[in-house]
Amino acid sequence: MKIAIINKSDSTGGAAVVSFRLMEALRRAGEDARMVVVEKLTDSPFVIEATKPRISKIPFLLERLKIFIANGFNRSTLFKIDTASDGLDLRVNNFVNEADVIMLNWVNQGMLSLRGIRKLAKAGKRIIWTMHDMWCFTGICHHSGECRKYEAVCDSCPLLKDALYKGLAERIQSRKAKLYSNSGITFVAVSNWLADRGMRSTLFAGVRPTVIPNAFPFENKEYKSRIDSNSEPENREFRILFGAARLDDTVKGLPILVRATQILKERYPEQSARIRLITFGEAKDPASLEGIAIPHTHLGRISGREALRRVYEDAECVVSTSLYETLPGTLVEGQAYGCIPVAFSRGGQPDIIDHLSSGYLAEWNDSLEKAAGNIAEGIVWASGNAFSSSFGEIRKKMWESAYSRFNEDRIAQAYLDLINE
Repeated sequence: MKIAIINKSDSTGGAAVVSFRLMEALRRAGEDARMVVVEKLTDSPFVIEATKPRISKIPFLLERLKIFIANGFNRSTLFKIDTASDGLDLRVNNFVNEADVIMLNWVNQGMLSLRGIRKLAKAGKRIIWTMHDMWCFTGICHHSGECRKYEAVCDSCPLLKDALYKGLAERIQSRKAKLYSNSGITFVAVSNWLADRGMRSTLFAGVRPTVIPNAFPFENKEYKSRIDSNSEPENREFRILFGAARLDDTVKGLPILVRATQILKERYPEQSARIRLITFGEAKDPASLEGIAIPHTHLGRISGREALRRVYEDAECVVSTSLYETLPGTLVEGQAYGCIPVAFSRGGQPDIIDHLSSGYLAEWNDSLEKAAGNIAEGIVWASGNAFSSSFGEIRKKMWESAYSRFNEDRIAQAYLDLINE
């Protein structure tokens, strides 16, 4: 089969990374899978540019301009919403035109319009749309937060700043409904949490999307024990990882982590004396990292799979304090490389962690103080296990759990089974 995997980029953003992995896995399975992107950053011969960069910027700028006006010339939510009002006509792309199956992934910011997707469907293409966030079943937002309007009508969208354009989200929601009603699109959610949210939406009308998680590259098909860089356990630091493309993105919950380190020092002075926090990623506001109460090392941006692997293998724990997350890859990576994951029991995290077995699921609370306290308790639990004689067995269990759920070949076969249906 010829399978066109369409995503805005081949390496920028989580959706790009997992789409690239899926392409490689499908090719190993014998299929002619290629990515079609507007931003090509890898040198893979199987990644095709949808059009010339200067042409792809036109729909991007047009859509941003319309959103900027609808925001009353306010930039605060400029990239938190998409309208799919403008995009490329991918029917003119040779590989897309010849493809037996089209897999849509993250196609916003001027890559594909709703009208363009309808044209692909009318051309008789089988379309699978993998949802990496909530945009497919809301009006215009990628993450609704506490807003539940998508369960009925997305009127008076709180993300639109200009009162004259408050009905824009409802109009886009209506256009999506029209597209979905006669296009034959099959929707895939990367986590059960995302699928459950989708079922509540009027756009899906109670139809549950197929759940296929993101793929993760495992270097080995069998577990290999990890050799720690430090010497004796009694002299070793307990190293916690916290990473994101942008650490101070409000979604990542950095203030919760900062407060959790303070609680560790206040309530667990003996344990906290041995704990070091290691952060990686970019922070637009360096002051956001102030207030961390335990030893801290910031690595900045990490590039390349090998460099990332070394970072994980130098730690014992990985923490996520995200307010909501569809399927946080740092937790899967942590399990694969021997780090105990600690995260909230919301979003896609329960699809990754079996509580007190392959990690720790902290109870979410709207109170920063209580939420941070729950994360601190999870870190203490993880540190206790990291210094126990059973840590090797815990690492093996984590690896086996992650491998059985997220290895690339399994995920590729799940998509092929869906196509064959």
